[in-house]
Amino acid sequence: MTNQSLVLCVDFGSTFTKAALVDVSTGDLIGVANHPTTIETDVLEGFEACRAALGSPDAPVMACSSAGGGLRIAVVGNEELVTAEAGRRVALSSGGKVVWVGYGGLAPDLADLKASEPDVILLVGGTDGGNSEVLIADATRLGAQQWAGPIVVAGDVEAQGEVSRLLQEAGTPYVIADNVVPRIGVLAPESARAAIREMFLKHVIGGKHLSAHGEFVEMVRGATPDVVLTGVEMLASLAGDVVVIDVGGATTDVHSVIELDPETGALGREVVAITPVTRTVEGDLGMRWSAASTVAAGIEAGLVPESLRAAGQRRHDDPAYLPDSLAEVEADDAIAGAAVTVAVRRHCGRSRVVFGPDGRVVERSGKDLREVDVLVGSGGVLRHATPERAKRILGGAIGDSEDGWQYPQHPRLVVDSSYVLAAVGLLAPDYPDVARRLAAMLIGADSL
Repeated sequence: MTNQSLVLCVDFGSTFTKAALVDVSTGDLIGVANHPTTIETDVLEGFEACRAALGSPDAPVMACSSAGGGLRIAVVGNEELVTAEAGRRVALSSGGKVVWVGYGGLAPDLADLKASEPDVILLVGGTDGGNSEVLIADATRLGAQQWAGPIVVAGDVEAQGEVSRLLQEAGTPYVIADNVVPRIGVLAPESARAAIREMFLKHVIGGKHLSAHGEFVEMVRGATPDVVLTGVEMLASLAGDVVVIDVGGATTDVHSVIELDPETGALGREVVAITPVTRTVEGDLGMRWSAASTVAAGIEAGLVPESLRAAGQRRHDDPAYLPDSLAEVEADDAIAGAAVTVAVRRHCGRSRVVFGPDGRVVERSGKDLREVDVLVGSGGVLRHATPERAKRILGGAIGDSEDGWQYPQHPRLVVDSSYVLAAVGLLAPDYPDVARRLAAMLIGADSL
């Protein structure tokens, strides 16, 4: 098919490469295709198989990637509860997997940091005009060790000049962003998120050597989770409060965009503010590489029986395994259900009754998801499930919780069966109307 209005949106995933062909003149989804990601040879081999299946050899390509382990971010902060925690949240919302968090000053030899093998360092510390001694000391040590990887600096604005000088003299690639914690109780992720995306495209995606062809680097617009979060924001602009749960082979990601209730005072009382747009990545929860640890977490939470351990280990040992019996399909569903429920618990907050000087009050922590309007399930296990199975998998993280978990109470349930979310995020900057139409299509899909 040759058509100047067609755009091919591609997600190079850790397991599968997914492609969606979109007519940007009409906003129509022409077709979708997927192929195992050919990480062992060249990722473009799987991509070419998708392109051939869609018959779109001349369509321009917009892509995102989490292949080759995705984006690995180390966070270096001043102290644990404010700047390091703020940096961790910003790194997650930027599409990265946080592989290390340090605070209180780096070791002179950077041994722990080096062992985590980050693609990017997010260097934070100090509110604007606050204590920046640790920030400057960390930059000094990174410079002394001639750290070669890219660094995003998002700390005290008054220290940025000195940090820039230290990194520039060391020949370390860096970019300056706005402070992620300009003052206590405020989290400002946007500038750092954009800077991390810039570093991913400029220094990381080509460095993973996923393809011998320059075409791959040219087509990638961002890390897949970052692009998907943009898609979730588009969904929320149309549907209200939205949660997306993406169950993968290695991780389970939860994205949420909600309108915060100013009456709760959450923005004022939290040391690190809760933000309307949030993403969490659970690296121990997944369907294959992380299946054993998913089952362990599910058993600990009382969600699955001890007898599921063998199924979890089988999938961990053989990530290419496909269920070959009804019992194994049911095991897959149970593992997916555990991943969903544990991941949402870690993402959302909890409420409990406490007694204080003013009597009996309800104390809430974390992000309250009870008023979410739409919950979207994503990932292969949900795409290939029947509506009844998908509803059971997602059902453990919905409704009233006897333990106080602030789950979505009565959301519409839909499954992203056509890889729309990544396409929405990829198209949003250049084709916002098309992205909006695709988002509306997903919202309007049949409910489970």
